[in-house]
Amino acid sequence: MSVINRQWVLAARPRGEPTADCFRLVESGVPELKDGEVLIRNHYLSLDPYMRGRMDDAKSYAPPQALGEVMQGSTVGEIMQSRHPVFKVGDAVHARAGWQLFGKSDGRDLRKIDPARVPMSAWLGAVGMPGVTAWYGVNRILEPKAGQTLVVDAASGAVGATVGQLARMMGCRVVGIAGGAAKCRVVIDEFGFDDCVDYKAGNLVADLGRACPSGIDALFENVGGAVFDAALARMNTFGRVAVCGLISGYNGEAIALANVRSILVNRLRIQGFIISDHADIWPQALGELADLAAAGKLRWRESIAEGIESAPQAFIGLLKGRNLGKQLVRLI
Repeated sequence: MSVINRQWVLAARPRGEPTADCFRLVESGVPELKDGEVLIRNHYLSLDPYMRGRMDDAKSYAPPQALGEVMQGSTVGEIMQSRHPVFKVGDAVHARAGWQLFGKSDGRDLRKIDPARVPMSAWLGAVGMPGVTAWYGVNRILEPKAGQTLVVDAASGAVGATVGQLARMMGCRVVGIAGGAAKCRVVIDEFGFDDCVDYKAGNLVADLGRACPSGIDALFENVGGAVFDAALARMNTFGRVAVCGLISGYNGEAIALANVRSILVNRLRIQGFIISDHADIWPQALGELADLAAAGKLRWRESIAEGIESAPQAFIGLLKGRNLGKQLVRLI
């Protein structure tokens, strides 16, 4: 097949914040298929904070990204060629094809999606891994009850926005924490949160106290650092904390907490989780999220960078909080 594939590979491991020279754009031919394989033309690439951790050669819940290899990541696209008995040419699929225009798969990492029901890009966000992450944290860890107060930081992101909407459907008072007045307006006006605290305004502790006058019963933690610390100080007795991410420390910064005493005094239940450990709940979660999205009951925002060339800068911007909603790269 005389088509050129363009791929971003990891050229060097970052020291602190990633820079453009950590990545290298290469070109290659599209490989021939063997029996049982498909060729996918990727339409959208998902950029996610977890990718930063895999750029380091350090022990974690998943092997590090190998130098010289295509950057890992999820995509959605269309099957262009197939020698597979289940997946046919023209099928829309979610894949783990990475930062490239074309991906080859034996089908084990593929999931059929329905772009006629929910837009293709949303299968990487609200109806994808971020949505399932939110669903699991809310339903299986936080288990909020009607009338309780749930707080989620990084509230304008793909995970945080879904967390808040699911909790509101359960009758909770939902408070977001986000960076900047514009993001906070979206969190309230579009995602339906009861309140949103702008941590960049310089009054985090006081503003969180004002927004949560009855304390915090459930906390969905994405950030760490000062934001996590401020929320710990407001937790109610027997509160629950789901730790999904600690983005404030992804570049090697120390995550210092002054309010650790709250864990003991308030008998908090704190659980970290990685959504890839919970494959059993994905069908249920995706089914419910797709139903909500198709019915217009679940809203989302997307920040879309155009073209494969834009991926590194979009990723660097994601880690600096420049995106609003799900960060994607449009490849076609």
